[in-house]
Amino acid sequence: MKESLLEILRCPECKDELELTVHKKEEEIEEGTLYCKECSIDYPIEDGIPNMIPQEED
Repeated sequence: MKESLLEILRCPECKDELELTVHKKEEEIEEGTLYCKECSIDYPIEDGIPNMIPQEED
């Protein structure tokens, strides 16, 4: 994922901004987390792809 995408990505639940935590970065962000403070939801970034699909609660 390119770090510049953070400027346009928003939480799919509330449309608030997301905070980025990088765990692995090469040319682009390979592993990390996008976090929404408003919803308290983490969206993982795996293999450079952010998973922005809200997880269903059990």
